[in-house]
Amino acid sequence: MSLLPKLSNVKPGEKFDVIIVGLGPAAYSAALYSARYIMKTLVIGEIPGGQLTEAADVDDYLGLINLPAQKMIETFNQHISRYNVPVLMETVESIKKEGDEFIVKTKRKGEYKASSVIVAVGVKRRKLNVPGEEKFTGKGVSYCSVCDAPLFKNRPVVVVGGGDSALEGAELLSRYATKVYLVHRRDQFRGQPFYVEIIKHKPNVEIILNSTVTEIKGEKLVNKAVVQNLKTGETRELDVNGVFVEIGFEPPVDFARNNGIETDERGYIKVDEWMRTNVEGIFAAGDCTGLWMGFRQVITATAQGAVASHAVYSYLNEKKGKK
Repeated sequence: MSLLPKLSNVKPGEKFDVIIVGLGPAAYSAALYSARYIMKTLVIGEIPGGQLTEAADVDDYLGLINLPAQKMIETFNQHISRYNVPVLMETVESIKKEGDEFIVKTKRKGEYKASSVIVAVGVKRRKLNVPGEEKFTGKGVSYCSVCDAPLFKNRPVVVVGGGDSALEGAELLSRYATKVYLVHRRDQFRGQPFYVEIIKHKPNVEIILNSTVTEIKGEKLVNKAVVQNLKTGETRELDVNGVFVEIGFEPPVDFARNNGIETDERGYIKVDEWMRTNVEGIFAAGDCTGLWMGFRQVITATAQGAVASHAVYSYLNEKKGKK
């Protein structure tokens, strides 16, 4: 199997029942279900797997036991290839509605037409941008405590952040790790007070305030994190095997607003229970939506992708019935 999907030979101007924008788990799921509904489908995305490429092993997707993330992406590719779903490795610049169809404009490969669109562009995790972070991503550096906590059983870890995701992550990791260092750059947490109280009473959690991780060290895997006090400038090295970066996400607010898609106050795409956006014919799925905030998993993204494709199928059939 290949990490890359079977690339498409579709031609600019070609018309589809649905165009799926994105190439993460939600997009793959939407593509699979759209194909099974016998809708003419095109997927346009940049990075196969999306945020899944930043993971190491996946052990929280039912039926796939401790599967390397790259193998999961390969499996997704194989599955949609079985249904001959065409994929364009491209960047979508705009989605415009003209009459009863949408014009999806790409950066380099022209425009494509569709009766409906599913936006599954995901989000970008905020990173520390420190030495060692990129090198050890998937080798001790993680961006999802809920996903990877069991992999660090009986090992010391550090969690970076001060919001709910960092506090929840530290609490969960305290059940697995021998020691959890919670590093936050301010003197107070932004997360909910009851989480703060829970963390304060965890005997194996050490809170380090007014500080940040400035470097991640190791050989093949992480073995140290350098922490600097922002007030005194003093540094210390923590002996850890995991660094969990929980400092939030960057939602696709500009992409959504530039295409007339309504977002919530945090910048996530607003959807209803059937993944419908404010624009008739445009649906959204996965981490880019405001649905199920605080619990971002592969399985929730794929669920939304499946629901979105079902909603598209119903929408297109309803339109046909009105003609």
